[in-house]
Amino acid sequence: MENFVEASSQQQVEDFLKVAGRLLTVVHFYAPWAPQCTQMNDVMEELAKEHPQVTFVKLEAEAVPEVSEKYEISSVPTFLFFKRGERVDRLDGAHAPELTKKVQRLASSDAVPAGAKEHPQADLNERLKRLINAASCMVFMKGSPQEPRCGFSRQLVQILNDHGIQFSSFDILSDEEVRQGLKTYSNWPTYPQVYVNGELVGGLDIIKELVESKELTNTFPTAVTLEHRLKALINRTPVILFMKGNKEGAKCGFSRQILEILNSTGVDYDTFDILLDDEVRQGLKTYSNWPTYPQLYVKGELIGGLDIVKELKESGELQSVLKGES
Repeated sequence: MENFVEASSQQQVEDFLKVAGRLLTVVHFYAPWAPQCTQMNDVMEELAKEHPQVTFVKLEAEAVPEVSEKYEISSVPTFLFFKRGERVDRLDGAHAPELTKKVQRLASSDAVPAGAKEHPQADLNERLKRLINAASCMVFMKGSPQEPRCGFSRQLVQILNDHGIQFSSFDILSDEEVRQGLKTYSNWPTYPQVYVNGELVGGLDIIKELVESKELTNTFPTAVTLEHRLKALINRTPVILFMKGNKEGAKCGFSRQILEILNSTGVDYDTFDILLDDEVRQGLKTYSNWPTYPQLYVKGELIGGLDIVKELKESGELQSVLKGES
């Protein structure tokens, strides 16, 4: 079903919102271990049959923590409703009747008159250009990197992963207009299609040739290592706390206590919820040689956990440490 799809990255979510244009897009933040989420996915599948003009997107909340953080997803299932790329409504919890009601109301208020052309060719070309340039390396394929839906797409993903190539993807089965339009736009009749810095590289055969000639890694951007990612996160703001939960709601007693102490200082700080990203959660322990959470960093340097922060508060040094003065 082409209007019932799964996203596996922030870029894919953004792409679906752009592609949906003025139509309604419903994003379900779910967890595979939660039976209520499975039930609501079944409800979404039925709604997708009833509303072919609406795009229904499944997104595993813990697999894409940056998206969950952006939209303040603290529990599953949660549904967000978008029009023209803007969020217009939200539903928390497994409430099938309420979900059905919201979809019917929002979809009916955005119906396209019969015979009306929703996207003239100029608009389609602009959309295609935006999608192609959405990442340094864009792959237009059947399915997702996690679940390719044709042998050629599966082979391509395997090659890119084996060579550490960082890429975003778009499922052409989710949008027939893009699927057909891109063939004409790029004068390339088959899929998958690979683009680097907005330029078409080609399909699977071309990628295989680049592998054989040892030119592949020179053509593509390489993946960001975990170490580089951790460095970037640690230096994202002058003061950052890696914790269970976030500023709005701690999910363990130690994190709650350290939030209270930091809030009492009046110093601005950011948080990162390690429960939403197991790679960061495990990697940071090794990177900083600090086995527990929370962990507080100032200007890229580890200060410590709750006990250290308590000691700094009692000695009167916390304020100056947070300001990077000592």
